[in-house]
Amino acid sequence: MPCYFYILYSRSRDRYYLGHSCDSLIERVRRHNSKHKGFTGSTADWELAYFEEFDTKEEAYFRERQVKSWKSRKRIETLLSEGSIG
Repeated sequence: MPCYFYILYSRSRDRYYLGHSCDSLIERVRRHNSKHKGFTGSTADWELAYFEEFDTKEEAYFRERQVKSWKSRKRIETLLSEGSIG
């Protein structure tokens, strides 16, 4: 089963969310857009902006940590502009 590193974008918050999952990305975005406690629960306009597929959960998590370590919106937006979706 493939695992993913993904980036979501919310227009209303003008924020990105980075995560990883081995679930279907469609289902994962749906859950982010449901009312729940947590960073993504306050709005329901999260859209999949980018993803990378990996063979293992560990690889996807490593990539998430790597991109989060950048602490740079500009670098994330550069990644998005070079990506295949968004």
